[in-house]
Amino acid sequence: MNEQYSQESEDVVVKHHEKRGQSDKVGRLKYNQFLLKRVLTEIKELRNLQRIIINGLKGAGYFHFDVPLIQKFSCVDQVDLEILQRVYEVGRKGVLPKEIAKDLDPRYSVRYYDISRRIVRMNKRLIHEIGEALFEKRGQKWALTRFAFDVYGASEKDWEAECAGYSRAAEVEDEERA
Repeated sequence: MNEQYSQESEDVVVKHHEKRGQSDKVGRLKYNQFLLKRVLTEIKELRNLQRIIINGLKGAGYFHFDVPLIQKFSCVDQVDLEILQRVYEVGRKGVLPKEIAKDLDPRYSVRYYDISRRIVRMNKRLIHEIGEALFEKRGQKWALTRFAFDVYGASEKDWEAECAGYSRAAEVEDEERA
């Protein structure tokens, strides 16, 4: 056994024990999940604040929605955009989901009940974002709301003319002719 009798004076740096980070204590994956959850809750809080600001500005008349913004809020894919376009083209009297499904591109293979489901989901998304509905039911048909017509730029005269021309009796006559 070899013992050291003399103490050498060398420059020895004494390392202090560093505190362990949270990722070392709970594990890197758990800590990353914790951070991710915290960031996601902050994003949700910011979106809620954004909704409150938009609704306040909308009520005061300072904020006007445009078509791309509404499409961004409500539509998820190209099928939703085409459904929205088809309902807009039909106008105030509305359109049946089976007619929309018939008019859509066959490569989408969307059935009539999928059309109704997609319309309800688009409405939910838009109501959640800005508090306005995009579609409304007219019997079994779907039509755009007045808010949607305002966004698409229909004037008050167009709206009044379509309201005056729309009646249940006229709709029944159209169905009898067909």
